[in-house]
Amino acid sequence: MASDADRIVDVYRRNARAWAKERSDQGLFEAAWLDRFCSLIPAGAAVLDIGCGAAVPLAGYLIESGYDVTGADAAPEMIDMCCTRFPGQKWHVADMRTLALNRVFDGLLAWDSFFHLRHDDQRRMFPVFRKHAAPRAALMFTSGPSHGEAIGTLGGEALYHASLDPAEYRELLDESGFETVAQLIADPDHGRRIVWLAQLR
Repeated sequence: MASDADRIVDVYRRNARAWAKERSDQGLFEAAWLDRFCSLIPAGAAVLDIGCGAAVPLAGYLIESGYDVTGADAAPEMIDMCCTRFPGQKWHVADMRTLALNRVFDGLLAWDSFFHLRHDDQRRMFPVFRKHAAPRAALMFTSGPSHGEAIGTLGGEALYHASLDPAEYRELLDESGFETVAQLIADPDHGRRIVWLAQLR
């Protein structure tokens, strides 16, 4: 599985157009959670979408709702689509593990992106979240239901996923200064993901 984890970005690069179309066709089933996330931050606030993909539908929903979105993704093909669709926003080709934008945001989103990292890389992401968080910033991400690794597929290629135990996520959030606001375990409306919503104390 380690080699599958190393190939994540390349898999998304090779399948970027097909993934973007499929994801767009699925519609915005995350709207209720995005609205809950937005309720914790000011109108028009700055939001960082970490692992933004092609910006549709999540970042697009936030932009259309008046938020100032900055997106980061390791696949240049994804960022090219973001720039074409929403040229008025800021888009960065960047590996989330080494993200350093030298600014803070009122909202941090890592929906269905953070869970492609190995366990230790996920642990190291919490200081990255904290470094980019403005006072009282909201953080929302998705994870698996238990500690482990899993392989999905994208375009017929292996797609790596990993998750920590929920108790460890709570501990990492707490150590980073975030209070868990809501946690929905194995949500059937969101692909059996765990959804985490937290706010900086």
